[in-house]
Amino acid sequence: MPVFRLIDAPIFPAPELAEPDGLLAIGGDLHPARLLRAYSQGIFPWYSEGDPILWWSPSPRLVLFPEEFHLPRRLQRTIAGGIFTVTADTAFAQVIRACATSSGRREQGTWITPEMEQAYCRLHQLGFAHSIECWRDGELAGGLYGVCLDRIFFGESMFTRITDGSKVALAALVHQAVHCNIAMIDCQMTTDHLLRFGARELGREQFQTQLDLHIDQCLPQKKWVLADTMSANTRGQH
Repeated sequence: MPVFRLIDAPIFPAPELAEPDGLLAIGGDLHPARLLRAYSQGIFPWYSEGDPILWWSPSPRLVLFPEEFHLPRRLQRTIAGGIFTVTADTAFAQVIRACATSSGRREQGTWITPEMEQAYCRLHQLGFAHSIECWRDGELAGGLYGVCLDRIFFGESMFTRITDGSKVALAALVHQAVHCNIAMIDCQMTTDHLLRFGARELGREQFQTQLDLHIDQCLPQKKWVLADTMSANTRGQH
C-alpha cells in the first residue's frame, strides 16, 4: 500500500491502510490538534532527527489491561520496602529529557527529538500528557510518560537510572490507571519485558474496538496526583 503524505489539515488516512510494518503517513507537524487526532485513531509519530515526521499504526498492538497486570514478588518487595518515592506530573520535562538521553538511546539514536520534546511538553501543559516519576534520595531514578485520552493511556517511553526505577514507575502507572478508571494502556510495540508484566497483543480490529469504546470527548485532565497506597490490582499476583 502507498505511504500517504499529509496535508495541512490535521486529518489522517484510515489506520488499516498502513504498510505491513505499520508505517501509515509522512509529513505534517506536531501541533496539538494533529497529535490528539492521531492518538484518537491509534496513530503515533516516530522518526529520527533530520528526517520528515513519520506516522505509524502497527498491528498487532501490545496493550496492558490494568486488571491483567502481573507484579513479580521481588518488585512487590521493592515497592513495599519504600526505597523509592513515586510522584506524577511533577517533572514532566525532566522525564522526557531523561527518556531521550538514556544510555541505550544515545548509542542507537533517539526518536525523541527536540521538536518532539517541545510538542509533548505542550500536550502536558494542555492536560493531555502525563508523567510518572520515581525518585531515590531526591534524585530521579526512573520514569515514564505518555498521552491520556479519556480512558486510554498511550505510553510513549520510559527510562531507568537505578535498578527497578522504571518498573516501579510502571507499577505506579497501573495503580493510577485503576484510580482514574483507565481501561487500557497502549504499549505500542511488543517487547519481552512488557509481556512479563502481563501485556498482550491485540489485532487491529480489537484495538480499534477499545479506542471506540473508551475515547469519547478527549477532554483535558487535571494534573495527576497519585493515591497514597497501592490498590489490590497493583499489589496482587495475577
